[in-house]
Amino acid sequence: MSRPDDPVIDIRGLTKRFGAFTAVDNLSFSVERGEIFGLLGPNGSGKTTTINVISGLSRPTCGRVFVLGYDIAENPRAVRAALGAVPQETALYEELTAWHNLAFHAEIYGVPSKERDRRIEDLLSLVQLSDRRNSRVGTFSGGMKRRLALARSLLHDPRLLYFDEPTLGVDVQSRRALWDYILALKDRGKTTLITTNYLEEASVLCDRLAIIDHGRLLALDTPDTLKRRFGATILEITTEPPPADAVLERLRRIDGVAEVSVDDGALKVSIDGQHLATGAVVTALSQSVEIRSITQREPNLEDVFLKLTGSALRD
Repeated sequence: MSRPDDPVIDIRGLTKRFGAFTAVDNLSFSVERGEIFGLLGPNGSGKTTTINVISGLSRPTCGRVFVLGYDIAENPRAVRAALGAVPQETALYEELTAWHNLAFHAEIYGVPSKERDRRIEDLLSLVQLSDRRNSRVGTFSGGMKRRLALARSLLHDPRLLYFDEPTLGVDVQSRRALWDYILALKDRGKTTLITTNYLEEASVLCDRLAIIDHGRLLALDTPDTLKRRFGATILEITTEPPPADAVLERLRRIDGVAEVSVDDGALKVSIDGQHLATGAVVTALSQSVEIRSITQREPNLEDVFLKLTGSALRD
């Protein structure tokens, strides 16, 4: 068993091969207690394989994986019993009511009968479905089904939660509600692992993010730190007259300037996230032209993802 200060997930040199194909390549990272941790990567990056190993559904080819103190290769059943999962497909019984869906799951996970009804009531209240407890799930919207799946994952009071695309296919209002539920679980001390293709979602929810591609870890840090390290601040500047080629070359030589271009008469200057080159750019320009306007866009996670993987993150 794990000690209170041990990571909830501790991956050490995980490698998973399928024949000659290496899906995960010497991957190492840890997830701390009470943390919301995001795992990002393009399709085929190794996310699903990594999750399958963490969940005890697949065995590592090499390396060690500890979940809640258990070696996953030796105690996969103990890990699965302590894990609450909300997959992309909610897999609810649509002919049953919300109550009976939860009661069935409670029986599978051995929730004591004297506690079952109270837990179901509490969780239906948490996800704001108490008034629909006796409605067939087939009549629910996509957002309601995701909320019921969240309640189902919490019935056996898991120590670790996993959400695969938690807000896939739900409307904006339901998405915000689900974010609030996930953040509330953090306040209750739960540890959460999330995979998502919504970069805004990752930025809002996650304490730290791991970005992987081709089975390898590319970066791991807080969203803000990743944006500072790998993102680019974009300056869009209009001048009179337009800057000459010699001025553009002078801008390109400024430390921290990653790219300079002119698009439809507007000057665009990209500044590496770790540099504070804006002042130097403005000074260099003002010596040669009149600056009419400047707009600045701070780096976001999409910029980081594009820079690290060379592709956009898509479903």
